[in-house]
Amino acid sequence: MQLPPPVRRAIEERADAVGFPALKAAAAALSNVYREGKPARISGEANIAAYLVTRMPATYAAAHAVLAELRGMPIASVLDAGAGTGAAALAAREHFPDAREITLIERDPTLAEVALEWLPGAHPIHADLSRMTALPPHDLVIAAYSLGELAAPMAVRLWEAARVALVVIEPGTTRGAALIRGVREELLAAGAHMIAPCPAEMPCPMTAPDWCHFAARVERSSLHRRIKEGALGYEDEKYSYVALSREPVTPAAARVLRRPQHHPGLIQLQLCTPAGIEPRRIARRDRDAFRSARRSEWGGRW
Repeated sequence: MQLPPPVRRAIEERADAVGFPALKAAAAALSNVYREGKPARISGEANIAAYLVTRMPATYAAAHAVLAELRGMPIASVLDAGAGTGAAALAAREHFPDAREITLIERDPTLAEVALEWLPGAHPIHADLSRMTALPPHDLVIAAYSLGELAAPMAVRLWEAARVALVVIEPGTTRGAALIRGVREELLAAGAHMIAPCPAEMPCPMTAPDWCHFAARVERSSLHRRIKEGALGYEDEKYSYVALSREPVTPAAARVLRRPQHHPGLIQLQLCTPAGIEPRRIARRDRDAFRSARRSEWGGRW
């Protein structure tokens, strides 16, 4: 997964204007903040460019993977709550090209201005999300990597603004997964319906020390590899999420919870099913199931 080419070019131009030494130093500082679990305060051209190069592609990839679960839903407007540089809204525009109304809530006007470079026509609202008592209604509301940075609970206010669906994405850490689980429980109790990832609206069967998370593979740009001093041309962005709808939908029959394990003549899957978490061993002799298992991915439907 990569950002769209025009966005990649715009980011590279910003990075070139900053210069590599300043960019690398800013990226290291940003990485330390994330590693410590602190909310990032992104200001100044070097920090913004570092975020765009190192973090925006991962946020976009996670949002793009999650929003694929909403294909076919009637989405004509999108609200990106805590938009940052607009990665989630950009992914939504890729999936819902007919959504003509895109609104970005972002307290930092500089970041919102950056987002408008690749989201022309979007409407920015410069506000602190946690201080807003009501949000403007839209068909799809997305909160990507934003709720964990807020002191105030926001799930109900986000849900009230969602005319069709709500998507919440957080880092795939134990803390992020716990936040998502809380949102899931609160809103299902309030009448929301499950879209993904869960195959049913039953209590979550996942127990500690395990936690529900998935991964999106992100192709690193050459500049990203230089900054990270990494040999791999990709990285895996771990994330947790929940997607909920106003009207009942048919969720996946089961969800692949871990990266499939391939052995000679055998594939092992860990599945979340309406009956709970089940290991599944699929032998080559079961041709149809084996063919499906070979194509299966962590986080995919089964």
